[in-house]
Amino acid sequence: MSAVWVLLFSSSLWGLTWWPLKSFAAAGLSGPLLAMLTYGFAGLVGLPWLLKLRQAWRAQTGLLVWIALVGGWGNTAFVSAMVLGDVVRVMLLFYLAPVWSVLGGRLFLGERVSRRRALAVTLSLCGAFLVVGGMAAFAAPPSAADLLAITAGLAFSGNNILARKAQGVPTSSKTIGLLLGCGITSALMLALMAALGAPSGNLPSAAVFSLRIVLLLAAFSLLWMALVTFTWQWSVTRLEAGRSGVIAIAELVVALLSATLSGFETMTLLECMGAALIASAAVLEATDNATPPSPLSSTSLAKDTV
Repeated sequence: MSAVWVLLFSSSLWGLTWWPLKSFAAAGLSGPLLAMLTYGFAGLVGLPWLLKLRQAWRAQTGLLVWIALVGGWGNTAFVSAMVLGDVVRVMLLFYLAPVWSVLGGRLFLGERVSRRRALAVTLSLCGAFLVVGGMAAFAAPPSAADLLAITAGLAFSGNNILARKAQGVPTSSKTIGLLLGCGITSALMLALMAALGAPSGNLPSAAVFSLRIVLLLAAFSLLWMALVTFTWQWSVTRLEAGRSGVIAIAELVVALLSATLSGFETMTLLECMGAALIASAAVLEATDNATPPSPLSSTSLAKDTV
Protein backbone atom coordinates (compact mmCIF):
# COMPACT_ATOMS: atom_id res chain seq x y z
CA MET A 1 0.00 0.00 0.00
CA SER A 2 2.93 2.39 0.63
CA ALA A 3 3.77 2.49 -3.08
CA VAL A 4 0.22 3.67 -3.81
CA TRP A 5 0.51 6.62 -1.46
CA VAL A 6 4.00 7.51 -2.67
CA LEU A 7 2.64 7.59 -6.22
CA LEU A 8 -0.27 9.75 -5.09
CA PHE A 9 2.23 12.14 -3.48
CA SER A 10 4.37 12.19 -6.62
CA SER A 11 1.32 12.73 -8.83
CA SER A 12 0.16 15.59 -6.63
CA LEU A 13 3.55 17.25 -6.90
CA TRP A 14 3.43 16.75 -10.67
CA GLY A 15 0.02 18.41 -10.64
CA LEU A 16 1.56 21.56 -9.17
CA THR A 17 4.46 21.65 -11.63
CA TRP A 18 2.55 23.88 -14.07
CA TRP A 19 2.94 26.82 -11.68
CA PRO A 20 6.76 27.11 -11.64
CA LEU A 21 6.90 26.16 -15.34
CA LYS A 22 4.54 29.00 -16.28
CA SER A 23 6.50 31.36 -14.04
CA PHE A 24 9.80 30.46 -15.69
CA ALA A 25 8.18 30.76 -19.13
CA ALA A 26 6.95 34.25 -18.24
CA ALA A 27 10.58 35.13 -17.46
CA GLY A 28 11.54 34.23 -21.02
CA LEU A 29 12.56 30.54 -20.82
CA SER A 30 11.18 28.10 -23.41
CA GLY A 31 9.98 24.58 -22.64
CA PRO A 32 12.97 22.67 -24.10
CA LEU A 33 15.42 25.05 -22.43
CA LEU A 34 13.64 24.66 -19.09
CA ALA A 35 13.74 20.87 -19.38
CA MET A 36 17.43 20.92 -20.26
CA LEU A 37 18.39 23.26 -17.43
CA THR A 38 16.33 21.57 -14.71
CA TYR A 39 16.38 17.86 -15.53
CA GLY A 40 19.77 17.93 -17.21
CA PHE A 41 21.41 19.78 -14.31
CA ALA A 42 19.99 17.33 -11.75
CA GLY A 43 21.14 14.43 -13.93
CA LEU A 44 24.70 15.76 -14.13
CA VAL A 45 24.81 16.18 -10.35
CA GLY A 46 23.74 12.54 -9.95
CA LEU A 47 26.03 11.15 -12.67
CA PRO A 48 28.86 10.15 -10.26
CA TRP A 49 26.36 8.13 -8.19
CA LEU A 50 25.04 6.46 -11.34
CA LEU A 51 28.56 5.40 -12.33
CA LYS A 52 29.26 4.20 -8.81
CA LEU A 53 26.30 1.80 -9.04
CA ARG A 54 27.17 0.53 -12.52
CA GLN A 55 27.72 -3.02 -11.26
CA ALA A 56 24.09 -3.10 -10.09
CA TRP A 57 22.58 -2.08 -13.43
CA ARG A 58 25.19 -3.42 -15.88
CA ALA A 59 23.11 -6.55 -16.65
CA GLN A 60 20.13 -4.37 -17.63
CA THR A 61 21.99 -1.54 -19.34
CA GLY A 62 19.68 -1.73 -22.35
CA LEU A 63 16.59 -1.18 -20.20
CA LEU A 64 18.25 1.74 -18.42
CA VAL A 65 19.02 3.35 -21.78
CA TRP A 66 15.39 2.91 -22.84
CA ILE A 67 14.21 4.45 -19.57
CA ALA A 68 16.49 7.43 -20.22
CA LEU A 69 15.23 7.90 -23.78
CA VAL A 70 11.52 7.16 -23.29
CA GLY A 71 11.18 8.79 -19.86
CA GLY A 72 13.43 11.64 -20.94
CA TRP A 73 11.23 12.43 -23.92
CA GLY A 74 8.11 12.17 -21.77
CA ASN A 75 9.39 14.87 -19.42
CA THR A 76 10.71 17.07 -22.23
CA ALA A 77 7.42 16.87 -24.11
CA PHE A 78 5.35 17.47 -20.96
CA VAL A 79 7.32 20.56 -19.94
CA SER A 80 7.20 21.96 -23.48
CA ALA A 81 3.47 21.28 -23.83
CA MET A 82 2.72 22.90 -20.48
CA VAL A 83 4.69 26.01 -21.39
CA LEU A 84 3.12 26.30 -24.86
CA GLY A 85 -0.48 25.26 -24.25
CA ASP A 86 -3.49 25.64 -22.02
CA VAL A 87 -3.12 23.75 -18.74
CA VAL A 88 -6.50 22.01 -18.94
CA ARG A 89 -6.23 20.96 -22.57
CA VAL A 90 -2.67 19.71 -22.16
CA MET A 91 -3.62 17.70 -19.07
CA LEU A 92 -6.56 16.07 -20.87
CA LEU A 93 -4.45 14.90 -23.80
CA PHE A 94 -1.64 13.84 -21.49
CA TYR A 95 -4.07 11.79 -19.41
CA LEU A 96 -4.94 9.45 -22.17
CA ALA A 97 -1.93 7.82 -20.46
CA PRO A 98 -4.01 5.40 -18.30
CA VAL A 99 -5.23 3.75 -21.50
CA TRP A 100 -1.67 3.25 -22.71
CA SER A 101 -0.55 2.00 -19.28
CA VAL A 102 -3.32 -0.58 -19.01
CA LEU A 103 -2.87 -1.78 -22.60
CA GLY A 104 0.91 -1.78 -22.30
CA GLY A 105 0.80 -3.64 -18.99
CA ARG A 106 -1.45 -6.25 -20.56
CA LEU A 107 0.61 -6.64 -23.75
CA PHE A 108 4.16 -6.45 -22.38
CA LEU A 109 3.89 -7.56 -18.75
CA GLY A 110 0.93 -9.93 -18.92
CA GLU A 111 -1.06 -7.96 -16.33
CA ARG A 112 -4.72 -8.84 -15.98
CA VAL A 113 -7.27 -6.09 -16.68
CA SER A 114 -9.91 -6.64 -14.01
CA ARG A 115 -13.43 -5.23 -14.16
CA ARG A 116 -12.55 -2.84 -11.35
CA ARG A 117 -9.54 -1.51 -13.29
CA ALA A 118 -11.52 -1.23 -16.50
CA LEU A 119 -14.17 0.75 -14.61
CA ALA A 120 -11.51 3.02 -13.12
CA VAL A 121 -10.03 3.70 -16.56
CA THR A 122 -13.49 4.40 -17.98
CA LEU A 123 -14.34 6.80 -15.15
CA SER A 124 -11.03 8.63 -15.46
CA LEU A 125 -11.33 9.10 -19.22
CA CYS A 126 -14.98 10.16 -19.01
CA GLY A 127 -14.04 12.62 -16.30
CA ALA A 128 -11.14 14.01 -18.31
CA PHE A 129 -13.47 14.38 -21.29
CA LEU A 130 -15.99 16.36 -19.23
CA VAL A 131 -13.30 18.54 -17.70
CA VAL A 132 -12.62 20.26 -21.03
CA GLY A 133 -16.24 20.55 -22.08
CA GLY A 134 -16.72 17.40 -24.17
CA MET A 135 -16.42 17.64 -27.94
CA ALA A 136 -15.95 21.41 -27.73
CA ALA A 137 -12.38 20.78 -26.61
CA PHE A 138 -11.51 19.44 -30.04
CA ALA A 139 -13.08 22.24 -32.05
CA ALA A 140 -9.68 23.77 -32.70
CA PRO A 141 -7.14 21.91 -34.88
CA PRO A 142 -4.36 20.03 -33.05
CA SER A 143 -1.48 22.26 -32.09
CA ALA A 144 2.16 21.56 -31.30
CA ALA A 145 1.23 21.56 -27.61
CA ASP A 146 -1.47 18.93 -28.29
CA LEU A 147 0.98 16.61 -30.05
CA LEU A 148 3.58 17.10 -27.34
CA ALA A 149 0.99 16.31 -24.63
CA ILE A 150 -0.13 13.10 -26.39
CA THR A 151 3.42 11.84 -26.92
CA ALA A 152 4.29 12.77 -23.33
CA GLY A 153 1.44 10.56 -22.11
CA LEU A 154 2.62 7.69 -24.30
CA ALA A 155 6.19 8.10 -23.07
CA PHE A 156 5.17 8.24 -19.39
CA SER A 157 3.22 5.03 -19.80
CA GLY A 158 6.16 3.43 -21.56
CA ASN A 159 8.43 4.54 -18.73
CA ASN A 160 6.10 2.95 -16.18
CA ILE A 161 6.33 -0.37 -18.01
CA LEU A 162 10.10 -0.16 -18.46
CA ALA A 163 10.67 0.84 -14.82
CA ARG A 164 8.69 -2.17 -13.63
CA LYS A 165 10.46 -4.50 -16.03
CA ALA A 166 13.94 -3.27 -15.01
CA GLN A 167 13.81 -4.83 -11.55
CA GLY A 168 17.59 -5.24 -11.40
CA VAL A 169 18.22 -1.50 -11.82
CA PRO A 170 18.27 0.51 -8.54
CA THR A 171 15.62 3.22 -8.30
CA SER A 172 18.27 5.92 -7.95
CA SER A 173 19.90 4.72 -11.18
CA LYS A 174 16.56 4.84 -13.00
CA THR A 175 15.98 8.34 -11.68
CA ILE A 176 19.39 9.69 -12.69
CA GLY A 177 19.18 7.94 -16.06
CA LEU A 178 15.80 9.54 -16.75
CA LEU A 179 17.08 12.98 -15.71
CA LEU A 180 20.08 12.65 -18.02
CA GLY A 181 17.85 11.37 -20.81
CA CYS A 182 15.61 14.39 -20.43
CA GLY A 183 18.61 16.70 -20.58
CA ILE A 184 19.79 15.03 -23.78
CA THR A 185 16.39 14.91 -25.53
CA SER A 186 15.60 18.50 -24.60
CA ALA A 187 19.00 19.66 -25.91
CA LEU A 188 18.33 17.84 -29.19
CA MET A 189 14.85 19.34 -29.37
CA LEU A 190 16.26 22.81 -28.71
CA ALA A 191 18.83 22.34 -31.48
CA LEU A 192 16.13 21.13 -33.88
CA MET A 193 13.90 24.10 -33.12
CA ALA A 194 16.82 26.47 -33.68
CA ALA A 195 17.64 24.79 -37.00
CA LEU A 196 14.01 25.15 -38.11
CA GLY A 197 13.91 28.79 -37.03
CA ALA A 198 11.18 28.20 -34.43
CA PRO A 199 10.91 30.78 -31.61
CA SER A 200 11.25 28.01 -29.01
CA GLY A 201 14.77 27.37 -30.26
CA ASN A 202 15.98 30.89 -29.57
CA LEU A 203 18.15 31.25 -26.49
CA PRO A 204 17.20 34.15 -24.19
CA SER A 205 19.60 36.96 -23.51
CA ALA A 206 22.01 36.72 -20.59
CA ALA A 207 19.92 39.35 -18.78
CA VAL A 208 17.18 36.74 -18.24
CA PHE A 209 19.51 34.66 -16.08
CA SER A 210 19.57 36.90 -13.04
CA LEU A 211 20.91 35.53 -9.76
CA ARG A 212 17.33 35.04 -8.57
CA ILE A 213 16.34 33.02 -11.67
CA VAL A 214 19.49 30.90 -11.47
CA LEU A 215 18.89 30.09 -7.79
CA LEU A 216 15.23 29.29 -8.44
CA LEU A 217 16.15 27.03 -11.36
CA ALA A 218 18.71 25.19 -9.19
CA ALA A 219 16.18 24.72 -6.38
CA PHE A 220 13.48 23.58 -8.79
CA SER A 221 15.90 21.12 -10.37
CA LEU A 222 17.51 19.57 -7.27
CA LEU A 223 14.63 19.77 -4.81
CA TRP A 224 11.41 19.60 -6.81
CA MET A 225 12.13 17.66 -10.00
CA ALA A 226 14.65 15.25 -8.48
CA LEU A 227 12.19 14.40 -5.69
CA VAL A 228 9.17 13.96 -7.96
CA THR A 229 11.18 11.84 -10.41
CA PHE A 230 12.61 9.58 -7.69
CA THR A 231 9.28 9.01 -5.95
CA TRP A 232 7.64 8.33 -9.32
CA GLN A 233 10.26 5.75 -10.33
CA TRP A 234 10.19 4.12 -6.88
CA SER A 235 6.42 3.70 -6.88
CA VAL A 236 5.86 2.61 -10.49
CA THR A 237 8.55 -0.05 -10.04
CA ARG A 238 6.43 -1.59 -7.28
CA LEU A 239 3.01 -1.26 -8.91
CA GLU A 240 1.42 -2.87 -11.94
CA ALA A 241 1.66 -0.56 -14.96
CA GLY A 242 -2.12 -0.43 -15.36
CA ARG A 243 -2.66 0.43 -11.71
CA SER A 244 0.02 3.12 -11.61
CA GLY A 245 -1.38 4.71 -14.76
CA VAL A 246 -4.83 5.08 -13.19
CA ILE A 247 -3.64 6.25 -9.77
CA ALA A 248 -1.48 8.93 -11.38
CA ILE A 249 -4.65 10.55 -12.77
CA ALA A 250 -4.71 12.38 -9.43
CA GLU A 251 -2.22 14.73 -11.06
CA LEU A 252 -4.98 16.13 -13.24
CA VAL A 253 -7.24 16.81 -10.25
CA VAL A 254 -4.46 18.61 -8.39
CA ALA A 255 -3.54 20.65 -11.47
CA LEU A 256 -7.13 21.76 -12.02
CA LEU A 257 -7.82 22.61 -8.39
CA SER A 258 -4.54 24.50 -7.96
CA ALA A 259 -5.01 26.43 -11.20
CA THR A 260 -8.56 27.34 -10.16
CA LEU A 261 -7.84 28.29 -6.55
CA SER A 262 -4.88 30.43 -7.63
CA GLY A 263 -7.10 32.32 -10.06
CA PHE A 264 -5.07 31.20 -13.08
CA GLU A 265 -8.10 29.40 -14.53
CA THR A 266 -11.77 28.92 -13.67
CA MET A 267 -13.74 25.68 -13.56
CA THR A 268 -17.26 25.23 -14.91
CA LEU A 269 -19.85 22.87 -13.46
CA LEU A 270 -19.01 20.37 -16.20
CA GLU A 271 -15.34 20.50 -15.28
CA CYS A 272 -16.17 19.97 -11.61
CA MET A 273 -18.23 16.91 -12.52
CA GLY A 274 -15.31 15.58 -14.55
CA ALA A 275 -12.88 16.15 -11.71
CA ALA A 276 -15.20 14.23 -9.39
CA LEU A 277 -15.21 11.25 -11.78
CA ILE A 278 -11.42 11.32 -12.02
CA ALA A 279 -11.04 11.47 -8.24
CA SER A 280 -13.46 8.56 -7.90
CA ALA A 281 -11.41 6.52 -10.37
CA ALA A 282 -8.19 7.23 -8.46
CA VAL A 283 -9.77 6.23 -5.13
CA LEU A 284 -11.30 3.11 -6.70
CA GLU A 285 -7.90 1.95 -7.90
CA ALA A 286 -5.93 3.07 -4.86
CA THR A 287 -8.19 1.12 -2.48
CA ASP A 288 -8.17 -2.07 -4.55
CA ASN A 289 -6.73 -4.74 -2.27
CA ALA A 290 -7.89 -7.61 -4.43
CA THR A 291 -5.31 -7.20 -7.20
CA PRO A 292 -3.48 -10.52 -7.62
CA PRO A 293 0.30 -10.54 -7.56
CA SER A 294 1.85 -9.87 -10.94
CA PRO A 295 4.66 -11.93 -12.47
CA LEU A 296 7.08 -9.34 -11.06
CA SER A 297 6.69 -10.14 -7.39
CA SER A 298 8.31 -9.05 -4.17
CA THR A 299 11.21 -11.43 -4.77
CA SER A 300 12.46 -9.36 -7.69
CA LEU A 301 11.51 -6.11 -6.02
CA ALA A 302 13.92 -6.86 -3.24
CA LYS A 303 16.71 -6.24 -5.75
CA ASP A 304 15.49 -2.71 -6.46
CA THR A 305 17.55 -0.94 -3.83
CA VAL A 306 18.56 2.68 -3.73
